[in-house]
Amino acid sequence: MGRGKVKLRRIENITHRQVTFCKRRAGLLKKARELSVLCDAEIGLIIFSTNGKLYELATKG
Repeated sequence: MGRGKVKLRRIENITHRQVTFCKRRAGLLKKARELSVLCDAEIGLIIFSTNGKLYELATKG
């Protein structure tokens, strides 16, 4: 049984928004690394937070 659909809208609570960003960022980086390993692909990923902080990932296939 699934969780159901999540409505895509801006999270108004700043604390909840930051927590969600951190969790989803970590999940996205993990998936990109997995894709790189499994498919022998070169991946480049750049993420900017609302504070302007840069998060990056670059792999060599």
